[in-house]
Amino acid sequence: MQTALITGINGQDGSYLADLLLAKGYRVVGVQRPGAARQPRIEHIRRRIQVVECDLSDPPALRSVLGQARPNELYNLAARASSSQLADDPVHTGEVNGLTVTRLLEAIRTVDPAIRFCQASSSELFGNSRESPQSETTAFHPRNPYGVAKLYGHWATVNYRETFGVFACSSILFNHESPRRGPEFVTRKITRAVARIKAGLESELRLGDLEARRDWGYAADYMRAMWMMLQAPVADDYVIATGEAHSVRELCEVAFARVSLDYRNYVVQDTQMRRPAETALLVGNPAKARSVLGWAPSVSFAELVGMMVDADVEALAQQT
Repeated sequence: MQTALITGINGQDGSYLADLLLAKGYRVVGVQRPGAARQPRIEHIRRRIQVVECDLSDPPALRSVLGQARPNELYNLAARASSSQLADDPVHTGEVNGLTVTRLLEAIRTVDPAIRFCQASSSELFGNSRESPQSETTAFHPRNPYGVAKLYGHWATVNYRETFGVFACSSILFNHESPRRGPEFVTRKITRAVARIKAGLESELRLGDLEARRDWGYAADYMRAMWMMLQAPVADDYVIATGEAHSVRELCEVAFARVSLDYRNYVVQDTQMRRPAETALLVGNPAKARSVLGWAPSVSFAELVGMMVDADVEALAQQT
């Protein structure tokens, strides 16, 4: 039986990855922060996985966890990830999203160099990129502390692969959503508001820039890509994306239409909520993942939005 260790198992990505690995017969060990509250995302599999507490800033503790779990694969999904945290507390962001990667790789190198490692990287590496779409050869230009820290983690992954021979992959994930997405993200903010407006509990949804565009995919598809990376004969880095960009306005249109409403009657554009101007369109080119791994998204943009709206409508109905 293969064993996988997942940091950040309580998050959206960690829960979907755990679902996938359990379905493939893995023994799954999840790592969470000491004292972290139980999360509903993994309650449905709580009895099928082992969850251990570990401070990821403590190298001896990391080595102990690896020594006890003896994983074949390690997926690092632990990160400060919400959009509201992109520029907040740069020092802590650097610790969690950057230095933690080196600590994990060093633990692998000293405990068991045969462990295969996959780092959840981010499209924020590209930031103010001069080309679009972005691929594995696009120059990096992060423009916030989150992206800078993720870039450190990316290069640490490459360095341990090239210098120490660790089977280490960096998955450059573009925006990926699901019904398990946190409410602080714009996609979930929209779908939750749609459910509440349909139920008569709210009358409007205030948003910033409706023309902002993103490459949105389905989180479970992206976790499947990370697993496929660690099954490949050679470790490498891959952009994981749909290759399509959609605006916030499109997202609203599809989400409200799912419950037979016209978004124009409910969405209010609030200029005070606009972010600073974005000069680059972040849309990924997944050609390498398609050709080398055989990976492709299974859920379209419209299907993803519909899935999220349906889940929020159902969840609200169960509460009332």
